[in-house]
Amino acid sequence: MIQSRSVTALPHLFGMLPDDLKAHLAAHGVQVRDDEARRLLAHVLGPEGAEQARRRPVGRRLLAVLAATTDQRRLEVVERATDPADGFVKYLLRSPDGALSEAVRIPLHRPGCYSVCLSSQVGCAMRCAFCATGRLGLSRNLAAWEMVAAFVTVRDETPGRVTGAVFQGQGEPLQNYDEVIRAARVLSHPCGCKISASAITISTVGLAPQIRRFAQEGHRYRLIISLTSAVPERRAALLPVAGRVPLSELADAIRAYARSTSGRVTVAWVLMGGVNHGADEVEALRALLPDVRLRINLIDVNDARPDGFRRATALERQLFMERLQVLSAPIVRRYSGGAARHAACGMLAAVRCGEASEG
Repeated sequence: MIQSRSVTALPHLFGMLPDDLKAHLAAHGVQVRDDEARRLLAHVLGPEGAEQARRRPVGRRLLAVLAATTDQRRLEVVERATDPADGFVKYLLRSPDGALSEAVRIPLHRPGCYSVCLSSQVGCAMRCAFCATGRLGLSRNLAAWEMVAAFVTVRDETPGRVTGAVFQGQGEPLQNYDEVIRAARVLSHPCGCKISASAITISTVGLAPQIRRFAQEGHRYRLIISLTSAVPERRAALLPVAGRVPLSELADAIRAYARSTSGRVTVAWVLMGGVNHGADEVEALRALLPDVRLRINLIDVNDARPDGFRRATALERQLFMERLQVLSAPIVRRYSGGAARHAACGMLAAVRCGEASEG
């Protein structure tokens, strides 16, 4: 059975919200007010925690109780690797049980601003044909605190402001739904990591029941659905999960999500040369979701294998983008950085960065 969290003897503070913290302290005979619980959490997780502590010191007794009753360990940074071409930084992180996962610091167009790409699992069970993580298989889910700890680790050594987070690293976030949503809640809480909910993105290859649940719960986080092909046989070959989730069922879930949001539904399309950019794809996509307002993110495939998928040529990409115009959908070509250090989309595999850069 896949573990839902790494083994820790005590509940980890990084996975708590103020109400959780109040309940935890009460269980250990310590009553705190709402504002005290919020201040305690901000002291530990906030980007200005040290400054807040100087302005409004946290009581030593409370800190002692927390130290005795909660786990506050950070993840070990095994290695960092910076891509000299674009400044993407890949982090190889080790959890207390020895599990390795990865995070990526992403420079944004705004100078001095960054986002963090977070993993949600150790490995992945989806086995997408074009993804290095999928070839690892799944070891276990990451706990919410591990995702938050990865974010805090990257944020605290970033020479600027971290303004966003994307769950698009190792793993399928919606297969680890509860922990990912909890992590997002901590990241977006005013007393947590203070990231706007609208600046947190959760990516999925298309788990229909979880997409419906996400829609029903009305989260303000952004959802991106990796479609990659609208031709059933081709999608099943590229994303084996499609064999378990028929496109018709996924389309119904996307419609449910579309009804829950006022904006367009973003679908990601990993573009592979000679594979998924023909007129048949455009017609299939138009037939699949004729009543949904879409935004299409085109992402160039990153496959380091000698016999792997190749990137589309400039002509193939241009023709596909022209064909997509019939959908009246905004088309965004997403830059997938960090390829020189295996930090780009589809390349995360929790190997040592130095070894990856030589492969």
